[in-house]
Amino acid sequence: MFGGNLIMNIQKYIAFVKTVECGSFTKAAKLLDYSQSGISRMINDLETEWKITLLERNHSGVRLTSDGLKLLPYAKRLCLEYEKLHMQIDELHGLQSGLIRIGTFSSVATHWLPNIIKAFQKKHPNIAYELLLGDYTEIESWILEGRVDCGFLRLPTTPELETIFLEQDRLLVILPENHPLADCERFPIDALCNDPFMLLEKGAKAEISEIFERHNLEPLTHFTTWDDYAIMSMVESGLGISILPELILQRLPYQIIIKELEIPAYRRIGLAMKDRKSASLAVKRFIDYLPYRNNFENNEA
Repeated sequence: MFGGNLIMNIQKYIAFVKTVECGSFTKAAKLLDYSQSGISRMINDLETEWKITLLERNHSGVRLTSDGLKLLPYAKRLCLEYEKLHMQIDELHGLQSGLIRIGTFSSVATHWLPNIIKAFQKKHPNIAYELLLGDYTEIESWILEGRVDCGFLRLPTTPELETIFLEQDRLLVILPENHPLADCERFPIDALCNDPFMLLEKGAKAEISEIFERHNLEPLTHFTTWDDYAIMSMVESGLGISILPELILQRLPYQIIIKELEIPAYRRIGLAMKDRKSASLAVKRFIDYLPYRNNFENNEA
């Protein structure tokens, strides 16, 4: 009886944590494969059991109360320990089951992960995956909070994380086909300021802006987004020029011109995690399938 109640309570704690992370009952229900009413009922049960209001409900979603804010870290720790318990059970079963939670950005999700997961599944077909798509700052936070097991990032990242360098990815200029410099051998740095610029950026740690800062240039920024494909579509339509990583420019669905910069620029892509030693067996095996992988390194200063 106690065991059954304990498992049910764990599910309630998970529902509470995921609802806070997602900001709504509906999103948490979709993530956990429950009905919206089921998630709501579990949190109501917790509030009744603890005689505390955990969440404020309104038409735009949910928000933590002051009491909920105090209790959230304890619920998170319980959920994390529950996950660790299952990781150990999975290891005893020799990777017959398990879950790998990965933080990633769009170009890695599009051009690396399908092949990595396909190869990994041939040997470990029962492993499940949860992919969270975000920018570098968000992925960093997800790793530190334990929301994902590992994440693809631009290096260097925070010193609190262990990293593995994977690839140096060139940053390339993209132009509409009728651009005056479409036939140039390499695109002049100064010419970046002659056209409306479509800036790929969201949050901090944006490598494109660093190119302009490094060369004391002021772009004519007309559009800013984190959507690579929106940028390509606008450039194709002749609305301006941009700079994108080479990785996302594979298998192009747009009619655009790609040029190297006169002074080459790069981003360094790596995988990061809090602690390789405490990672699940599934994550440790997953690392073996990464492209161009090197030895784990301490993060650069």
